[in-house]
Amino acid sequence: MASTLADEIVSSSAEPMSPASDQMPIEQPPKLKGRKRLLQNLQRMSSSPSLVRRTRSHSTGYQRDRKASLSCVSLSPAQCWGDPTTSIPGDLESASPLSTAGNARIRMIGGSPRNASQTTVPLPADLRPASSSRNLQFELAEEESVTVNVVERKTQYAKRTVDFWNDMPNEIKTKILGYLTPKEIIDTSEFYSKISSGALMKIITTAGPFVRDLNLRGCVQLREKWLFEGEEISSACRNVVNFSVEGCRIDKISLNGFFLRNASLQYINVSGLSTVTNSAMKIIAQTCPQLETLIVSWCCNVDTKGLKRVVESCSKLRDLRAGEIRGFDDESIMECLFEKNTLERLVLHRTDVTDGSLKMLMVGRDPEIDVLTDRPIVPPRVLRHLDIHQCTSITDAGLRSLAHNVPALQGLQISQCTELTDDSVVDVIQTTPQLSHFDMEDLDNVTNNLLVELAKSPCSDTLEHLNVSYCDSIGDIGMLQVLKHCRQLRSLEMDNTRVSDLCLMEASSLVRKRGYGTDLPKVGLRIVVFDCVNVTWAGVREVLSSNAYIPRSLKNQATVTVKESRTDSPSSSSSSSTSLPPPVVVSYYPKEIIELKCFHGWQMTANEHNKRVLRGSLASANNLDRKWADYMMATEEAGAGGANARRRRRRAREAERLYQFDEEEEDLSLDVYVGGRRRARSGGCTVM
Repeated sequence: MASTLADEIVSSSAEPMSPASDQMPIEQPPKLKGRKRLLQNLQRMSSSPSLVRRTRSHSTGYQRDRKASLSCVSLSPAQCWGDPTTSIPGDLESASPLSTAGNARIRMIGGSPRNASQTTVPLPADLRPASSSRNLQFELAEEESVTVNVVERKTQYAKRTVDFWNDMPNEIKTKILGYLTPKEIIDTSEFYSKISSGALMKIITTAGPFVRDLNLRGCVQLREKWLFEGEEISSACRNVVNFSVEGCRIDKISLNGFFLRNASLQYINVSGLSTVTNSAMKIIAQTCPQLETLIVSWCCNVDTKGLKRVVESCSKLRDLRAGEIRGFDDESIMECLFEKNTLERLVLHRTDVTDGSLKMLMVGRDPEIDVLTDRPIVPPRVLRHLDIHQCTSITDAGLRSLAHNVPALQGLQISQCTELTDDSVVDVIQTTPQLSHFDMEDLDNVTNNLLVELAKSPCSDTLEHLNVSYCDSIGDIGMLQVLKHCRQLRSLEMDNTRVSDLCLMEASSLVRKRGYGTDLPKVGLRIVVFDCVNVTWAGVREVLSSNAYIPRSLKNQATVTVKESRTDSPSSSSSSSTSLPPPVVVSYYPKEIIELKCFHGWQMTANEHNKRVLRGSLASANNLDRKWADYMMATEEAGAGGANARRRRRRAREAERLYQFDEEEEDLSLDVYVGGRRRARSGGCTVM
């Protein structure tokens, strides 16, 4: 049966069919049944070439243990029902049992080659599901409805952008601004760098007629606005009193135009601007007669010729800061300042001022000399602050002219004037009873004698700030006298000097004498002693322990206060003990403590100790102090050996006793630490 069917298929496929003969009828091949009918429309695609060389028959089922495998079975109609003139791919064509002489058996649609362009056919009726088209339409309709719902939901719940301030009614805005002061409304000092140039320009021009204090320090974003809209800023702001553009990038024309339109200026700060020239000084001299403060330090295009015009025209000038300005060796401007005698602050640091010009400022030209005192007879200067640091041309001859001529002097800075000695400085400090800030850093020629005289001078009661850093000749002899007599000290800088732990102990005694109270402590003295070779950890520990120390008398007084509160209670007459009020606990703290800047390896401990004291945790601070001392002693003992170890341990014990002195002694001088009697204490229990 099978051989007969195969012969019929071969004979029918051996006759070629010519596409040109439309009149010849096409003989339909017999229909296949069963497995062969299914395999007829199968197309095998494999990534392995072993599928082509299979030896099994076409009717054999798929076996998993053979090497050949079916990677994909395609039932695509486009490949099964193609162009009748197109042959099946060679691999399957040669493997097909129905192909003979290179021609494959192709099933035609419609019985005519004209319909060969159709590439799709529906599934047979017996294989097609009954309601597939209806289900497909239902699924498409459902997907469309879901899509529409999602779009509507997104449109419905779109996030709205709310501009809180602009959408608010003007009445509510006015009510809110009514609770603010004018300074709070306009002041942008905390966030000026984050404001855009357009917004800042709008603020300036809108509030221009009402602006009296215009501080644009560091507003570099206004560079283009000053260049192209400087005229608008000057026209809007015509009532400015205080004007500061330090660090701004403002052009020369806009700056001069602003000075021309603001005749009420009293404070001008243009320091560091290269666009400020002598022409600007001329405009200020002509249009700003009310000027009191002028800051032109580091203005490289300004010299004393322009400043002289300002001094001559502005009779109310009180503050002149002209650091790094050329021309102060010219005595003409100093003579003008002497004749006016209105300056209370004069800053001439890093200038070319000389002894002659400084004398001209103090005593004028050819003054009358007193026969008895051999001093010039001139009115005293009203100077309160004089800064001539790093003026290397000044010597003792020039500085001595300040003696007896500046009785109201409060601040004097003569740092890095390397030619000065004790003689001229002593003459000045002995005739300035109101001196409170004295800076003489990096003076190599001064000695401890200067500090001893400072402690004896009238200004010892008013001195608050003293800077003797990098004065190599200064040590404990002079500094101890200052700490004993200058009781108002608030800042003491003595780094890179020869001071030792004795100065730290005396400073601790000075601060403890300022008393105790029930309020939390605050920093009363700042000391800088880093890079001092004679300062050890024992001296640092003395400062820390003194900051957290409370005298025993105050502890007893707190206990008595608690007992009295129980005795004086209205319910004390009652026999029932439950009616007594709760005890009142009184905590005492030092009024002031020392903030210490020391060796960087100890600085973190000092900072943490100060934090605990300032928040009132004295017990915690004492605990930190003891642990740090144990660690430092253990470190020294571990790094020493032999007889040297015994010496180090003895020194550690002596340092331990230093801060265990008897606070109840009336005299808290240095004798307690050096030669006085020390009382041994265990230090194990602390009662607050």
